[in-house]
Formats: sequence, C-alpha cells, structure tokens
Amino acid sequence: MSGNISPGGSRMRLRGLIRKEFLQIMRDPSSIAIAFLMPIFLLLLFGYGVSLDSEHIPLAIVVEQPSAEASDFTAVFRQSRYFEPTIFANTREAALALKAERVSAILVLRQDFARHLLQSDDAPIQLIVNGVDANTAHIISGYVQGAWGIWLSHIAVEQGQELNIPVDMINRVWFNSELRSRNFLVPGLIAIIMTLIGALLTAMVMSREWERGTMEALLVTPLSMKEVILGKLIPYFILGMGGLALAVCMALFLFEVPLRGSLWVLISASALFLVAALGMGLLISTIAKSQFVAGLIALIATFLPAFLLSGFLFDIGSMPGVVQAITHIVAARYYVAILQTVFLAGDVWTIILPNMLGLVVLATIFIGITWIKSHKRLD
Repeated sequence: MSGNISPGGSRMRLRGLIRKEFLQIMRDPSSIAIAFLMPIFLLLLFGYGVSLDSEHIPLAIVVEQPSAEASDFTAVFRQSRYFEPTIFANTREAALALKAERVSAILVLRQDFARHLLQSDDAPIQLIVNGVDANTAHIISGYVQGAWGIWLSHIAVEQGQELNIPVDMINRVWFNSELRSRNFLVPGLIAIIMTLIGALLTAMVMSREWERGTMEALLVTPLSMKEVILGKLIPYFILGMGGLALAVCMALFLFEVPLRGSLWVLISASALFLVAALGMGLLISTIAKSQFVAGLIALIATFLPAFLLSGFLFDIGSMPGVVQAITHIVAARYYVAILQTVFLAGDVWTIILPNMLGLVVLATIFIGITWIKSHKRLD
C-alpha cells in the first residue's frame, strides 16, 4: 500500500497512463485527424479561399467624350490588378450592368473631362458604387481615389503645372508593408486551429471513454485525480504541439508569412494556450459524457467565440463595450494578439507579456474547475 502513495509509484502510474493514452491515440485515427489533417484542411481553405483583399473588381467605365487624357486615365485601370474594366457606351447601360451585379462600380468620365482636369471648381469624374457590401464599397472608393490622385499628379508634372493639394500625404505601412491579408489571416487561423485541436481532442476522447465505460474503470484504480488529469493532458499536449509545428511550417513555407519575433516566444505562448484549450476540453467532458453533445458544446463554446471575438477577423476595438468585456474570457483573444505580434511585428513585450498572463489565468481557471468537479464526481 505504501508503494501506491510513494512518489516513485505515482510516477510509474502516470507513465503507465500516458503510455495507455498514446496506444489509444495510435489505434484511434480520429485523434490523428484532429491534430494533423484538420490544420492542413483549414489552412488550405482559409489561406487560399478567404481573402480581405479586393482584386479583379469588375468596373464599368463610361467615357462621354473620348480624348487622349480619358484614354490615358482608363489605361490606369487596365494595368491595375485591382480592376477588370469594361467600357460602356453610356451610363444607362452601365447602370443596368450594376443592377445585374455584372459590375461592382461605374466610373463616369464627363464630357468636359480634359478641360477640368487640374481645376478645383468641378468634378470631371463620377464614381457610382454598389453599396450592398459596405466594406467592398469603401475599398473600391479608396482604390479609385488613390488612382485618381496619383494620375493627376503625373499629369500636372507633365504639363508643368502645380497641382493644388492642401495636404500632401505620404503613406508608410509598418509590419505588413505588402498589405497582404494572408499575413494577417494565417496567424489568427493558427489560433482557431489550436482552439479546435485542444478542445476537441480532450472533449471527444474523454466523452468516448465515458460512453464505453472505460472512464469508470480508470477512476476506480489507485490513480489520484491529479494523475488522471496529467495523464490526459500530457499526451494530447504533445499531439497538439505536433499540430502547431505543422501549422507554423505551412504558414512560413507555403503561405510565406514572415516570422519577425522569436521562435521560443511563439512556442511558449502556444504551449500556454494549448494548456488552456485542453483545459476547456476537459471541462466540457465533465459536463457532457456523450461524444455528440461534447462535440457540439466544444464547437459552440470554443470555435465560435474564437472565430468572432478573438480579433481574428473583426477588430475588438470597434465592438460595443459589453462585447469587448466578454472577449476577456475568450482565450483565443490573447493568443491571436500574441501570434499577430510575433509574426508581423516581432517581440513587442508590452503586448506579449500581458496576453501571456491572461492565458496563464484562464488555463489555471479551466483546469482548476475541472479538478474540483472531478473530485465531486469521485465522492
């Protein structure tokens, strides 16, 4: 009996439980699929299928009075990767194309286009944008205004005239100078993947043991609850870190996302987040002992908040105050901030340290609640 409570006996039992979990992982292809196939699928889907960049926008161009200047200006859009221009004879035909969603905007060059080029008292062009998608409408408007300003400056230099612009703005983009949305999306997507890996691995696997009756057999052994929790966390932690390595390699070498921070900072933050995600999965498994229910809860309680409230796609600062407060209990919020900083900006400790502290707090809470509820189940 004394061997059962000795430190050596505890380590032996823990090693045995970890070995048992690894053998179960090898026999169960679903765990391998969650850890390795799901990251590949999601990264390929989001990396290639989702983009915040607007390119090849169908644009209708109406030239009311052909001229050399009008031809020169329309050539700007033909040479741009952002637009696919189509010339229409009149505004009525272009408007019909806009209503039929064959084009996203109409650019009208008025009859007095050449005469009013460098004058500030009239607008020689008119832009009509489909405003159903407000984000795309803003992007199109910005692209056209940028092209118009650059072209006007070029014409003024050629004609030896001065273009009266009240503010001469010079843009400098830091951290993502190419303005590739993929550089922003892929690091955030790693957080979504790690959330799913951590929550699903422990929630689904533990609930499967409850369904098969093997969990009850495990709980009547001399194993302490600390050993049971560690025996469940360690194998799936190693499996999850393998999934992280795969996702990071795809981000760096397939999608060419820069890694400007330290690799050890990325690994440390990922390890903390994975512990929190595994803790969420363990907590879910104490509530739901059915695989179907556990999977449903894991998706609702982890994936949706990570997708919507982490800053992965939507800026937290633009959310209502109540929603911003809710985001503080979403572990992915802290992990996304760390990932985007480490990948694009570097080791900015004023961002990294507070967010790592948030991950430590949430991981402690999730695992602590799981431990308490598991003790209650043993009573």
